[in-house]
Amino acid sequence: MTGLTKFFVMALDAATEPSAMDQAAKVVDDISGFVWNNILLFVLLGAGLYFTIRTGFVQIRHFGRGWNRVFGDFSLSGSKAGKDGMSSFQALATAIAAQVGTGNIAGCATAIVGGGPGAIFWMWLAAFFGMATIYGEACLAQATKITDKNGEVTGGPVYYITKAFKGGFGKFMAGFFSIAIILALGFMGNMVQSNSISAAFETAFGIPTWIVGIAVAIIAAFIFLGGISRIASFTEKCVPIMAALYLLGGLIILIINIKNVPGAFASIFAGAFTPEAIVGGTAGIAIKEAIRKGVARGLFSNEAGMGSTPHAHAIAKVDKPQEQGEVAMIGVFIDTFVVLTMTALVILSTGVLQKGTAFGFGTDNKDFTGTVVAQVAFEHGFGGIGPKFVALCLLFFAFSTIIGWYFFARQNIKYLFGDKAIIPFTLIVVACVFCGSLLKVELVWNLSDLFNALMVLPNILALLFLGGVIAKFAKGENVKL
Repeated sequence: MTGLTKFFVMALDAATEPSAMDQAAKVVDDISGFVWNNILLFVLLGAGLYFTIRTGFVQIRHFGRGWNRVFGDFSLSGSKAGKDGMSSFQALATAIAAQVGTGNIAGCATAIVGGGPGAIFWMWLAAFFGMATIYGEACLAQATKITDKNGEVTGGPVYYITKAFKGGFGKFMAGFFSIAIILALGFMGNMVQSNSISAAFETAFGIPTWIVGIAVAIIAAFIFLGGISRIASFTEKCVPIMAALYLLGGLIILIINIKNVPGAFASIFAGAFTPEAIVGGTAGIAIKEAIRKGVARGLFSNEAGMGSTPHAHAIAKVDKPQEQGEVAMIGVFIDTFVVLTMTALVILSTGVLQKGTAFGFGTDNKDFTGTVVAQVAFEHGFGGIGPKFVALCLLFFAFSTIIGWYFFARQNIKYLFGDKAIIPFTLIVVACVFCGSLLKVELVWNLSDLFNALMVLPNILALLFLGGVIAKFAKGENVKL
């Protein structure tokens, strides 16, 4: 370890007393779990159902148009992004960069382990309704975007929150949202992502975490300091490549286990309604767990209703807000119905969750969850290179999430403090990326989850308050806010 690395490790270790840290982490985890499982799960799913009805099932009626807009504008080197915004595809790629992350691997596996194969069905259901929610977010973000004094287009939930709630209350809600997203994604969230990368590379390749941390921090800084133009250029190239790499690897596994694929699909539908009882429980409890795990993990993965992706959709160069709303729906579809479903089918078709598996794990093993499940599943098809493949995919997924989350938080730093704060903020995020790779601080992970939950509240309240406006957008009407 270099002297600088030792300094950071010692500083982080000295800043907290282990037992107090563990206790604080547990308290925060309990609060976060309560908010997610008992409040936001129902709020987000309910909002998705509400917007589905208010928009006349816009995710079905306009799906084809959204698909054509995305792939009709597809390019690895599209129009140059600048002060006037991004192309529609670049905005979508930036949104997907944040949506398609470690949750598509670790989150999917955790949902299956905790809720059974049926959890995937409920993930699909949450995503289906979430497509209507994200349609509303993108339309409102487009309708309320502004051009600042420097001629740069900017937007996000803070602007439609202040339209929904006038006066001091609206400013308070917008400020609360900004602070929550800066902490949740810009600082703590990016520490979590860099930790995932460094841990995976140390396990798969034996590379020390501090080396991975330095490399990730330097590359991230290069992209951050290039502004919107460089971020857009990176995401429009990285997102298609990372998706193609992961889907190709998953497809190979499915071909190898082709005889098991129909059974994997069947287990998802059977598990959603008539699952086997969880050990020590009843069938009713098993169904409840399948729903809870699937919906919660699904909503966390696709980010519909969380207020993150509207920052990217706001600055897309489109003629009407509805056009980017239709594009935004495709982002949720790709995240859940394509990438996450591939993970689920790989896990289920390889049979790694069977008790007594040859890989030395069983469903009763507390360590057999998250990324480990996916690594074992890919090892079943690729042999020794399986864990390395997952580590490489995690690099793409987590690093692209770092870029997307930085951009979302950056827009809110600009809203609160102006352009002068962007460079100091960027340097702090780079430091967080490096420090996060050094050691896993459980409290930081749990705080990230909690602030993720808190930022949802002002965003979803504003969406519900402006539900009539979203309905008008879905009807093709021109709306001025």
